[in-house]
Order: sequence, then structure tokens, then C-alpha cells
Amino acid sequence: MKKILVANRGEIAIRVMRTAKKMGIKTVAVYSTADRNAPHVRYADEAVLIGEAPSNQSYLLGDKIIAVSKSLNVDAIHPGYGFLSENPDFAEACEENNITFIGPRSKAIRIMGSKLAAKDAVKEYNIPMVPGIDEAITDVKKAKDIAKSIGYPILIKASAGGGGKGMRVVEKEADLESQMNRAISEATSAFGDGSVFIEKYVTSPRHIEIQVMADAHGNVIHLFERECSIQRRHQKVVEEAPSSVLTPELREQMGEAAIKVAKACDYVGAGTVEFLLDDDKNFYFLEMNTRLQVEHPVTELVTGTDLVELQIKVARGETLPIKQEDLNIEGHALELRVYAEDPLNDFLPSVGRLDIYKLPVGKGIRVDNGFEEGMDIPIYYDPMLSKLITFGSTREEAIQLMIKAIRAYKIEGIQTTLPFGAFVCEHEAFRSGDFDTHFVKKYYSKEALKAKHKDEAKIAALIAVKHYMEEQNKLRLPNN
Repeated sequence: MKKILVANRGEIAIRVMRTAKKMGIKTVAVYSTADRNAPHVRYADEAVLIGEAPSNQSYLLGDKIIAVSKSLNVDAIHPGYGFLSENPDFAEACEENNITFIGPRSKAIRIMGSKLAAKDAVKEYNIPMVPGIDEAITDVKKAKDIAKSIGYPILIKASAGGGGKGMRVVEKEADLESQMNRAISEATSAFGDGSVFIEKYVTSPRHIEIQVMADAHGNVIHLFERECSIQRRHQKVVEEAPSSVLTPELREQMGEAAIKVAKACDYVGAGTVEFLLDDDKNFYFLEMNTRLQVEHPVTELVTGTDLVELQIKVARGETLPIKQEDLNIEGHALELRVYAEDPLNDFLPSVGRLDIYKLPVGKGIRVDNGFEEGMDIPIYYDPMLSKLITFGSTREEAIQLMIKAIRAYKIEGIQTTLPFGAFVCEHEAFRSGDFDTHFVKKYYSKEALKAKHKDEAKIAALIAVKHYMEEQNKLRLPNN
């Protein structure tokens, strides 16, 4: 494998290219007109304009990306995450054109891309699942019968869903029909597939995911868990490894279950098996993401591995260089997704120019970044600017380092999730480890964030006054 095309943009494109270069592999970037001056374009050995700014005219043009790959004698394509990363047709097209797709085979993507097909695939492995129905329905009467049998509250979920789209919590029967119609409509619009299914809603769950890696020789390992319960609109914002609530026994059970899920679809490459964990520490299979995850750096830091390097080695047909018994958790890592969003305005996207953009640096601080000062934030893509990651010997150390890094991260011109990250890290529920996926709903409000800002401003003013008075006193002292 001498040359890899990265079919993505921003921080993940640079992240993949960094490892490729370390391995002596040439890199090719693709970019849209909106990303003409983006850092990932300059970082690559070669770069090709792929189309106009909208992703359906650029980064989603699988045929064009394959044509570019062939013209440049590319050996493999890394899809990153988002865009074409979980598109089985694109993976298949790579296979048909003798280009290595750095990811699972198209069959595994197809199975795990449908929540119903995924549930069906893992049935025989005796993996715990949330009570519900394993078939797509559109019939409201049938939905009411199912809901009565498993008990309210229930969750309506799009079979082809992701990112919280096509998902509705229903507390009582009177709301079922309207919420079901909304879920079907949203799923049809987002995924072109309106099929939904119903399962019991776990009221106070934690979202725990297990990183797996598999080679083409039947070896599958897990690299422990990530805690992803701090979310807004069913989207993760803060992630950490390890989880503060898993015992070694539970960690082993969930790891073994994740390996079974990977085996159920003949998985190859990096993947993530997601589980819900209830108050009584019962875990339930949720879904499998057939790609590298946004939050993969926290796993890399606590296991001392390079997941992209392992992806590339597996894609080259190599045997996994590590065995399960070689892996241990060392220290604690925390990640904040730095989104161009306004936490004081319901986390709506914040567009504008990065008038000031200075990254924090220091021991235990890592920033996977895709932007630089003076750039405009494109409205066409996911609003994530970077991932701020901290690593310490303990959870407390990683949290304190994150607070310090947030303060040192200077961004002006747009609003970001940095203040929200500080709010989370300083909140007692998070610091104690006693939280679930309803953290934002329970504890966060724009008023709470504003109050915190006011308190910080008061403290800063008092410190400034104290410092001023001390300086004045020094000036008044007579010379000896």
C-alpha cells in the first residue's frame, strides 16, 4: 500500500494522513470549492478538487472519488467518518475497482446499517437486547398493542437511523400516533427509509460503547469502553475512557459481547459496538458503527495504540499485531467535541469567521484540529471544528487538565461548545460520575451557563482589584 486517498475533510482527514505519513504512505486529499484553502488540502501530498460546496456535489460523489483514485494510482481509500464511511455501495464499488476500502466489507456495513438486521444477526449469540419488536411497522394499532405489552415509556426508532433522527420517546398512548408519524416522516426524509420499530425506553441509561478491531484471519479484540453519556439532541459532546461505573467483571462481559457482535457479521477493521447500561448495571445491545468513531482518541490514549495504523495494517491483510491479553487501561482520557454552535441558543450552528483561533498546548493535551485563524466556517458540513482531548493518570487529573485547556483555547468570531465543556467538567454530577444521558436535560440551561459566566467575571474582577491594590501598596512603600 503506497498511496491512500482520504475521502473526507477537516480534522479526521488530517488525522488519517498523519498516520499514513508516519507509515511511509503517500496521501491524496479531495476537497470542495468551500474547502479550497483548508489545512487538510495542504497537508496531503496531492489534492484534487472534487466538486461544489454541498456534500452531495462533492464529498458524497463516490463514483467521482473512485475515478480520481484510479487516475492517481491510489491503492486504498480511507473514508474517515460521516459522508461515505458507512455506505455499502461505495465499499462494494471500491472492491470492484481493485481499490482497498479501509473499513469493513460491504456485507457487514449492510447488516449493521439496519438496526433490525443487526438485531437479527446477533440473536443467536445470546446478547442482551432492550425488550421490543424486531420488525419494521407502520401500523399504529399494532404499535399500540406492542407498546401495551412492553409498557410505557417506549422508544420509536428508525431502522436505518443515526444521529438521533427518526427517534421519538412516547410516554403515553395518546401521543403514539402523532409521534410515530413524525418518526416515519423524519426517517424517510433523512435516510430514504421510513421503517421504524419499537422498543422499551430505558429511562436513565448510560451510553457505553466498546471499541473492537478485527483482522481477516479471524482474530477479534476489544480495546475496552468509552463513556458517551453527555449528549445533546442524542449527539455526543463529551466522551471519556474508561467509564467511571464499569467494574472489571462488567467490562469483560461487555467486551466479550462486543466481540460476538463483530463475529456475527464477519467484521474486519475498526468498529464500535454501542450498549445502553441501566441503573442496575444491566447492558443492552444498541447498534454497531462500522467505522472509526469521532471519539477514538480517548481509546488510543488509554491503550497506547494507533487505531488508524491498525486499520491500515488490517486492510493490507496483516494479522493483528496485538492480542487481547496485551491490552491494559493506563490513565484516563477525556474528549470535548468543539462545535461551532451556540450553547446559549439551543446549540444552533454558529457561522462566521475565525477572527482569533489559538490552540492550547502542553503535556497531556491533544487537539485533533481541521481549522486555522482567518478561515470561514462553511455552512454545508458538520459544525465540528476540532476535538480537544486531555490525558491524565486519574480521571480527576484529566478533568482539571480539560478545564485548563478550555481556558487556553482562544476562539473569537463565532460561538462554540467550549463554555458548555467547562460547565460539564465543573458540574458535581459529572465530577462524581453520577450522571446519565439526561445530563443536559437535568442540569444544563442557558441561564445556568450565564450565571456561571457572571460568577467567573466577578471572581476575575476581584482578582484584578486585589492585584491592583497590591501593586499600589508596593509603590507607596518607602525606599530603604
